[in-house]
Amino acid sequence: MSSKSFAHRICRMIWRVTWVPLEQRPLLTVPSVGVGKVQTAGKNDYVDLPVLNEDELDEQFVRGSGPGGQATNKTSNCVVLRHIPTGTVVKCHQTRSVETNRKRARQIMREKLEVTYKGEESDILKNRKESIQRKHDKRKKANENLEKKRLFKEALVTDSASVDDRGSKGST
Repeated sequence: MSSKSFAHRICRMIWRVTWVPLEQRPLLTVPSVGVGKVQTAGKNDYVDLPVLNEDELDEQFVRGSGPGGQATNKTSNCVVLRHIPTGTVVKCHQTRSVETNRKRARQIMREKLEVTYKGEESDILKNRKESIQRKHDKRKKANENLEKKRLFKEALVTDSASVDDRGSKGST
């Protein structure tokens, strides 16, 4: 057994959090969510996202799916993260690295929890709506420019046809 696979197994055992049965969970859970500056997954702007409490997370490492063949089918580098109080589940298999997938899963979980707690007041939803509106406006402007271009070409064709008609009528 290579030292790399041994270290990987040790890391998996250390980071695995055990599942808490329903009988042992408290009836009423008040999520302990603080607010901190955290960079959103894949974005360059900072948003106030809830800070995750590791005691409220259930983390599992499973085999991923999708393209990749043997490298995907034999390694357990897909992270499934579950927030116990809300029941929110995040599955992250974006890279081959377990550590990178763990970080990204937590970022995605923070985003989902903010949307869950704040609803329509969430900065993430506001940013998404603004982005969709900008794309819609950009597409609308592009279509208007294409229409203007088409009308201009039609006007050129009709003008050149009328000049040709006048020129041929005058020579006869």
